[in-house]
Amino acid sequence: MIDRDLILTKSSFAKKHLGRIREKSNTDLQTFLTDIDRQESILFNVQMAVQNCIDIAAHIISEEGFGVPGSTNEMFYMLQENGYLDIELTEKMVKAVGFRNLIVHEYGKIELSRVFEIVQKNIEDLNKYLRVILGKSGIVE
Repeated sequence: MIDRDLILTKSSFAKKHLGRIREKSNTDLQTFLTDIDRQESILFNVQMAVQNCIDIAAHIISEEGFGVPGSTNEMFYMLQENGYLDIELTEKMVKAVGFRNLIVHEYGKIELSRVFEIVQKNIEDLNKYLRVILGKSGIVE
């Protein structure tokens, strides 16, 4: 059985991190490129927001008995196969996981202008994921 409190807690944490990202990304590219504290704050909060989304997926998959995913990406495909996500949102979450992996494992290779672009254009995909998951799980905030 899905643990409603766990999903709400993880969702709340993710939303807190998304709020910090919005606060710190409310600037222009040049300011972002010259402000290491802003960069590090955004990168950390992206990492944590995505991780909380991953944790939610893992919990649902485990509790619903969807199987054992071979990778983090596969978790989102399993949610899609079981009616939780559409293919478009699944692909966006797979990209978010890839970006998180880049942050965690290859920090020196991150192109900061690309980080800025992703945060400006794609970070709301995580909010959409949270709304969809909460709705499909029958959880009302």
